[in-house]
Amino acid sequence: MLQLKDLPTTAVLGKFAERYPDADVTAVSAFLHLLRVATDLSAALDACLSKHGLLQGRWWVLILLMREDSRTSTPSALADKAGVTRATMTGLIDGLEQCNLVERIYTKNDRRSVLVKLTDPGQAKLDLVMPDYYRRVRRCMQALDEKGRVQLHQILELINAGMPALIE
Repeated sequence: MLQLKDLPTTAVLGKFAERYPDADVTAVSAFLHLLRVATDLSAALDACLSKHGLLQGRWWVLILLMREDSRTSTPSALADKAGVTRATMTGLIDGLEQCNLVERIYTKNDRRSVLVKLTDPGQAKLDLVMPDYYRRVRRCMQALDEKGRVQLHQILELINAGMPALIE
């Protein structure tokens, strides 16, 4: 994915607005800044997880399984919750299974029916990763007090509600 490192100045956006009257300079500037921060956060998370030998996709699968009381789920439910295709989820599960972090449990009556279970080594991996992750997130977000975090959450919800305008 292309990552715009050089965000346009207000003056540059003003030039665009002269040519394209629908360009709302402050909206575009805020949108691009949010996109830039989101991209940087994702890269920083990758760097954090790579210190533990994980990639984001695999980590999210482990997290999703840990959220379940039984530590199990179907591959299709995992794909839906992770927002990926079933084929992508199959690849993530394959990699995690090779590392013994998850196991597939097949139904005796129907080998096509499968559950994915977080193994004890998978839980142990999370028990190593999560404290580091939580420390880093706390430091990343330390400039915002509790009220600021609530406000940020509300703002992000408002932006998320407007997202269909980009897709339609």
